[in-house]
Amino acid sequence: MFSFLKSKSEPEPVAENPLAAPVEAPDVPRPQEQSGLNVGALLEPPPAPAASAQIGPKDEARTAELMPRVVEAISTVYDPEIPVNIYELGLIYKIEADADSKVKVEMTLTSPACPSAQQLPSEVRYKVKALEGVSDAFVEVVWEPAWTKDLMSEDAKIALGMF
Repeated sequence: MFSFLKSKSEPEPVAENPLAAPVEAPDVPRPQEQSGLNVGALLEPPPAPAASAQIGPKDEARTAELMPRVVEAISTVYDPEIPVNIYELGLIYKIEADADSKVKVEMTLTSPACPSAQQLPSEVRYKVKALEGVSDAFVEVVWEPAWTKDLMSEDAKIALGMF
């Protein structure tokens, strides 16, 4: 403030500009270098294990016992874009149970680009697994045979005006 009172022979102190100084980057390990992290898993999804490998051989008696309740549970799952449940749409291809009450559901989607491709199988698994008497549930999305309108029930065709 009173710099005019200082003698001209004294150089004025210059404040260091912290932005002008070179910044040294801290030694941060790259993600692949961090122990315990699998960065590759973030870049591409791991292959899903086949549901058939997760359950034992089909038990006809246990399948017959659980089938009506499994179908009832699956019938509460709706594609958000279609006002018909996925069982009536013909998206469920196979339901099997093993002797340990593990249930496997094979299903498809109306198309590989289905916006509900993650939601629907997860919801089916959740609802089947929640049934009394079911020890675990696995859902496998299959693409063969391809889904067609012919797989829909008559009720679904009527509800959607596709008779």
